[in-house]
Amino acid sequence: MAGKLLPRFLLFLSLTRLASPDKFTVGDSQAWNYNVNYTDWVDKHKPFHVGDWLVFYYQSGMADVIQVDEAAYNKCDASNPISNYSKGRSYAFQLNHTGPYYFICSRGFCYGGMRLAIVAEPLPPPSSPPTSQHLSAGPRSSHAGAYPLLSVAVVATSFLFLP
Repeated sequence: MAGKLLPRFLLFLSLTRLASPDKFTVGDSQAWNYNVNYTDWVDKHKPFHVGDWLVFYYQSGMADVIQVDEAAYNKCDASNPISNYSKGRSYAFQLNHTGPYYFICSRGFCYGGMRLAIVAEPLPPPSSPPTSQHLSAGPRSSHAGAYPLLSVAVVATSFLFLP
């Protein structure tokens, strides 16, 4: 019986991973700070997809996160923000549409490079569930299964046919 449950359990783990968005800590261990090369950070982590989360960690009272348009990003101008967050020590932002996103710090650090520009891409089309011989290979993309309810239904159905 255990031999039959293991492949189903691995299928379940694989499908649940496929259905979840990615969470990115902006700046990794350096967080949202001055003297961090955010262009390199973006290059290291792209592509970003709709549904992903950007989490900004910063020192309270020393930094903020301002979403701006491209022109304001290029000028480090926070006078007409799309959104503004300065409370606490962190801010989580979900990418909810395709296209570019621009963030700056309005406390003078933008001129020193404390700004971030990314492009959110559409989710890739879902791939078919892995076969038993490919279960150990893991998912091709963390976004390959954009339909979590379908994943749960497939797994639940597979358990109905246990001997």
